Amino acid sequence: MARPKPPDAALMASPDDIEHQFYEALQRGDIDRLMAVWSDDDDIACVHPGGPRVIGPGAIRAAFEALFSNGSVNVTPEKVRRLETASSAVHSVVERIQALTENGPQVAWVIATNVYVKTAQGWRLVMHHASPGTAEELPEIGDTPSVLH
Repeated sequence: MARPKPPDAALMASPDDIEHQFYEALQRGDIDRLMAVWSDDDDIACVHPGGPRVIGPGAIRAAFEALFSNGSVNVTPEKVRRLETASSAVHSVVERIQALTENGPQVAWVIATNVYVKTAQGWRLVMHHASPGTAEELPEIGDTPSVLH
């Protein structure tokens, strides 16, 4: 299976660019655009909330195609925390997911980790791991910065 080309290489110049394209593809239900942000590596991995670990481009594509069979995913990344080096990046994201249910519009909060690597083709996603959702946003627990800016 041929790897889809990214919409525009200039839009994929950083981990933030890839993340933006990933969430935009989810919101549009665009499988080709979504797969274009992933690395070609056979060991890429994805875990949907409460689901199994899915390994490899073909399996990941199939998992997202199944997800999109119910329509696009109204997910917005919020509270992104970034750890970045010259060749890799890890983003801890709070995802806000909205869904229309029998009881009307509902919101769920998911904690996700997105891992990116810089390849010869630019930055690419190699891992997306999302926790099971909760009806209320979970608090963030962390250290108070020791230096005021």
